[in-house]
Amino acid sequence: MKKKVCIIYNTSKKDAVKFYEVSKEFFGNCGVEVQTEIEGSAFVVVIGGDGTLLQASKDIASHNKFAIAVNMGSLGFLTDIRRIEALQVYEDVLMGNYKLEERHMLEVEVRGEKYTGLNEVVLAKGGILQKLIRIRASGEHYINTYRADGLIIATPTGSTGYSLSAGGPIIRSNLDVLLITPIAPHNLSTRPIIVDGKEEITLKLEGRNNSAYIAVDGENPIEVTKEDSIKVRYSDKKLKLVLPKSRNYYSVLREKLKWGDKIC
Repeated sequence: MKKKVCIIYNTSKKDAVKFYEVSKEFFGNCGVEVQTEIEGSAFVVVIGGDGTLLQASKDIASHNKFAIAVNMGSLGFLTDIRRIEALQVYEDVLMGNYKLEERHMLEVEVRGEKYTGLNEVVLAKGGILQKLIRIRASGEHYINTYRADGLIIATPTGSTGYSLSAGGPIIRSNLDVLLITPIAPHNLSTRPIIVDGKEEITLKLEGRNNSAYIAVDGENPIEVTKEDSIKVRYSDKKLKLVLPKSRNYYSVLREKLKWGDKIC
């Protein structure tokens, strides 16, 4: 049976569209059929930025496929395979010469509905004029009640996203932990905390706050009230990414965050 590959690309980026055509030609020359459906494919190629991979990650993980993530964005923490090396990576994968890295994903449950994310879930106030909200966070035991603009529960993958901007630490992607990072907390001694990934974190609004919003990986905010319990835990699904041979986790951090560069 002819091998198939699914290619997902950012149609709004000219470079991604061009490289899709290059990739399609490459696989065609190798006798591999290119399709847009993940079902039935041997693996997935994602061409774009981190946002493109975030949007595709749920479907890729749910189909238990692995992905080659080619960076066409401005940063590329997740899509860290450069276009100049992508064709060689394609060839290596077709020859079976590659390694995979598994990334934890979150499962978020609210009002009986479940949502999946790769980076984080955010519970935050509704707008700039709304007062601080109070969020009670519990795991195996009561953790804390945060008075802040909001709270981020992030995976190690998500530690270099919104959480990092809010002052959270960087966590190596293969660790089995969750990161809780407050957003602009009222009490300056309130700091981010890392907890065991086996814990289920429950969030509830307290005090006079009537409502707030949750968003998983920045998508489709959902209004919640004090009556709701938001449960956050690791999903049984994982995103599998092909590791570029030329780099490792720390070299990616040095490159993307400009560690050691002269800033001025």
